[in-house]
Amino acid sequence: QVQLVESGGGLKQTGGSLRLSCAASGRTSSIAHMGWFRQVPGKEREFVARINWSGANTDYSDSVKGRFTISRDNAKNTIYLQMNSLKPEDTAVYSCAARLFGDTRHAYWGQGTQVTVSS
Repeated sequence: QVQLVESGGGLKQTGGSLRLSCAASGRTSSIAHMGWFRQVPGKEREFVARINWSGANTDYSDSVKGRFTISRDNAKNTIYLQMNSLKPEDTAVYSCAARLFGDTRHAYWGQGTQVTVSS
């Protein structure tokens, strides 16, 4: 089992910055990838960014590329999402997720943290 706890959401104005954190515990040695996803009520969950557990490879959705940066701290078993140049369309509940080695899907999810960007 892997437990994920997000923090760092909040309210920002357009152009502002926020950093989200996601702390993993439990079977962290089994984690292959971690990612951030976001969801707006009434819409499907959207991929935002992902990082492999070594931190060597990252990937971003086109909508956040160049503005958001995903990173990880091995010692703290934590990943981060640095969000810069925020836009109102970034408003969503952001959740982190973990995919274990040998799995084909993200089986473990955090509770989510609200990010609201005002215009």
